[in-house]
Amino acid sequence: MTPRFSQSRMLAQPRHRFVMTQVATAATLLMTLGAGGAMAQQAQPAAPASAASAADASVERVVVKGIRRSLETTMGLKRDAQGVVDGIVAEDIGKFPDTNLAESLQRISGVSIDRSIGEGSRITVRGAGPDYNLILLNGRQMPGASIADTGASNSRAFDFANLASESVSALEVFKTSRASSPSGGIGAVVNIKTARPFDNPGLQASVGLKGVFDNSAGRLPEALQGNSVTPELSGIYSNTFADGKFGVAITGSYQERELGFNQASVPNGWRPFAGDENNWGTIPQPGTPGSENITNRPKPSDIYSVPQNIMYGVNAVKRQRTNGQLTLQYAPIKELTATLDYTYSQNKLQNKRHELSAWFNFGPSVSSWTDGPVAAPKFYSETINPATSDIAMAGAQYATKNENKSTGLNLAWKATDKLRLELDAHSSTATSGADSPYGSSAGLGTATFTRGTTSVDFTKDFPVLSIVAAPLDPSTMLVTGSTFRNSYMKSGVDQVQFKGKYKFDNGSGLDFGVASTTVNNRTAFSNVQRDTWGGATSAADYPDSVWKLDSLRQYFGQINGSSDPALFNQFYTFDFETVRALAAKASGDPSLYLASNVFTTDRRVKEKSQSAHLQYNIGFDLVVPMQLAVGGRYEKTDVTSTALVPTATGINWVGNNEFTVQFGAPGFTTLTGSYSHFLPSIDWDMDLNSQTKVRASYGETIGRPSWDAIQGGQTLNQLARLDGGTGAQGNPALKPLKSKNFDLSAEYYYAKASYVALGLFVKNVDNFIGVTTTQGTPFNLTTPANGALFKEAVAQGCAESDLTCIRNYIFTNYDGQKGVTRGPDDANGNKTGTIAGQPGDPVATFAISTPVNQRSDRIKGLEFNWQHVFGKSGFGVSANYTKVTSGLKYDNASREAQFALLGLGDSANLVGFYESDKWQVRLAYNWRDKFLTGLFDGSGLANPVYTQAYGQVDMTVGYKYDDRLSFQAEAINLNDGVQRLHGRTQEQLIAVTQTGPRYMLGARYKF
Repeated sequence: MTPRFSQSRMLAQPRHRFVMTQVATAATLLMTLGAGGAMAQQAQPAAPASAASAADASVERVVVKGIRRSLETTMGLKRDAQGVVDGIVAEDIGKFPDTNLAESLQRISGVSIDRSIGEGSRITVRGAGPDYNLILLNGRQMPGASIADTGASNSRAFDFANLASESVSALEVFKTSRASSPSGGIGAVVNIKTARPFDNPGLQASVGLKGVFDNSAGRLPEALQGNSVTPELSGIYSNTFADGKFGVAITGSYQERELGFNQASVPNGWRPFAGDENNWGTIPQPGTPGSENITNRPKPSDIYSVPQNIMYGVNAVKRQRTNGQLTLQYAPIKELTATLDYTYSQNKLQNKRHELSAWFNFGPSVSSWTDGPVAAPKFYSETINPATSDIAMAGAQYATKNENKSTGLNLAWKATDKLRLELDAHSSTATSGADSPYGSSAGLGTATFTRGTTSVDFTKDFPVLSIVAAPLDPSTMLVTGSTFRNSYMKSGVDQVQFKGKYKFDNGSGLDFGVASTTVNNRTAFSNVQRDTWGGATSAADYPDSVWKLDSLRQYFGQINGSSDPALFNQFYTFDFETVRALAAKASGDPSLYLASNVFTTDRRVKEKSQSAHLQYNIGFDLVVPMQLAVGGRYEKTDVTSTALVPTATGINWVGNNEFTVQFGAPGFTTLTGSYSHFLPSIDWDMDLNSQTKVRASYGETIGRPSWDAIQGGQTLNQLARLDGGTGAQGNPALKPLKSKNFDLSAEYYYAKASYVALGLFVKNVDNFIGVTTTQGTPFNLTTPANGALFKEAVAQGCAESDLTCIRNYIFTNYDGQKGVTRGPDDANGNKTGTIAGQPGDPVATFAISTPVNQRSDRIKGLEFNWQHVFGKSGFGVSANYTKVTSGLKYDNASREAQFALLGLGDSANLVGFYESDKWQVRLAYNWRDKFLTGLFDGSGLANPVYTQAYGQVDMTVGYKYDDRLSFQAEAINLNDGVQRLHGRTQEQLIAVTQTGPRYMLGARYKF
């Protein structure tokens, strides 16, 4: 066996920048080495980044340009890398294939994306969801923070929507583990590489301008429509000075976007029951009153679900995204390079929303059902007579600001011809918070109390709501409940990495290093909420002119079923600030309609990790050339979780089916946890011939729990129901997921820029985190539901299901006594107010969800890649398909809390392109199969949420006027795709969302 040192193998490793990674991007280096294959056989190491062309005249710096050159470079990255690596390289300086990085990543086999406001935001790789893929920026672990609709996100995932693509030179996706990579990526480690001045010496500068037209912005009420065209501006400047010893690179971009999305949903979820169950919300049993109104009733052994509500929302969104990066490089001597960089991004979002909704209180009903064993309603109708329920028409405003900051210093030193050392340190933060005096999200409930019998047809993609009611009358409209929430999330990473590489005389090499990483995460919120759902003030407080009548159907034209004439097609919109000010004035207390800056819930987690790694690399000939890398990484992590959570003091009955938990002063709790792991890795490959490569890899990786899973403190949800409430508690002692990964692949490179590859992978994953739900009585809170006054009202003639009758009786007979506070009568003469739980009333039961390490299972799959360029014709095609399976599937026939793997689903891509000296055309189709999105729906109960299969067509056309000026036209979502989520069956709608195509026209000038 003859040892053989493989220089190209070292160059493919993302963090070993002392092995030429500062000369050019890894992809560019691979092209260079491919052009000069003899270099790969040399035992001499490559020059460090500080050495200009004079340091090693045989190394040519190559600037990647064009679609075909980008594909060639990416193919070289895959071919020469250690383990299984895919990537995407910029087609030119400042020109990435897609304007959104996640949209680019989805073109890679095994990578699927989650979309938000019509754009890619987070990635799933090989069945591992967003939290279990580690995102690096220039080899450094990045924090993530975001605000969801009503609170801070619990995800660790990096949101690619925050980062513009113009400053990115390459994306590297490492699908197999390596000792040098930070832990946290079970699916993959993704390295985002940005422009460096030493990558492309000399002056490199360009500026780009785009106009964006989003068709979805025109599918909104006129008052919500914004600018029809919005701007995007980007620029990059890079230069080297003093004979290549000093370099500076500055990139910047500013983008505005205005869009809309319209959604029909069951936001508060579904209540599942056994066919023979008698409970609040169940349909009548055979032979009992009302059973004659049921068609195809579920069998006793079946499971069926009833909807809690139905809602239609129209949303106008504005976004302003600012990105910038400054990079300074200094090489005082050719053996030493210092790099200092600062990266900043800001993403501001504003959302205005109007809704039409109806709530089911589970009174007398008429229904028809699909067949079991898991049945869903085809038609569900609740009989309401007289017509005194609310037709709810809420308005909302969301405004958030996301900021990411990262400062880093890197020192790369070629100590000797055999030893290279690198020190890298960075401090990075991601912060998300409110960007409005009304908080991060504010909602005003408004209603008219004229709703009679209410029905929904669930047989189509679009749920068809029918209401027996008189035409809407503005004189009956008033503000009901409201919420002003202030949410905040901040995540920070402070990391120091020291690495080295030593080359032995026989050509083999040893990689080694240590690192210390501290991650701090904070999520906090406050909520000013009025549960006056029967009416906060009086309809007389609001002039008729503030309510603007509109029709619903026109905003859902792309969704099957929206044209049904049975649809209740009226709703009011209004100016949020005007109505908010009127409600505040009428209440006499303006603070009730403003957000609070005093957080009542504040959770903080600190993770401190120390690690060390060692890896031995060798290339040798054994019949055919082979390469082997054997290594291991040891990592120890300590977790400290401190939480400020509110203390529950009581329960008030505030509306027919609304019970609110009352809270007192919050208190702090602290919990801890720790874990350590040794993570081995082995990568082997052999070149069967000059065109064929076979690989095998084994490695162990970990994926850390989401933030909410390890945040301490028990919290109860403010809104409870007749049958109790829900809550959650974290568990800092959770272990991370640990995966043993096996990969086997074969690659055939049969022509320039053309190859076919097949890969098989298996992940044996332990410590999957599921949720167990236990019934408890925290704080021993008494509830008026089925209490003494409730039972007295039933004894006096009210039906147990007639909550309006029961409340009227209690307010009439006990106002000012036994916790009863009567408010004004509503428009229909029904009593409103609050009824507090009293001593002797039943103690409320809460379903408390707690994360636990539940089980182990296997993920297995295959990836197929084909890339072909048709000679010199300019035409080419790229296609891939990923098949992923696992035993971790959700059992729709079970109502128990269970664990199943989120994001697991097949995916495929097909891209065709044409390129000539003047023209570039690319047509891309991306498809993702149905996958499990969540284990709980809006009810807080254990219910699956599935995202249906979705496909999208995108197109790009570019024209090169001359060497400096080029033009580009882009079309996103050309097929105008609709996204739909459902529960246990397709009829159990969770949400169906319509967006629209987006068109961009731009120009780019190079200096």
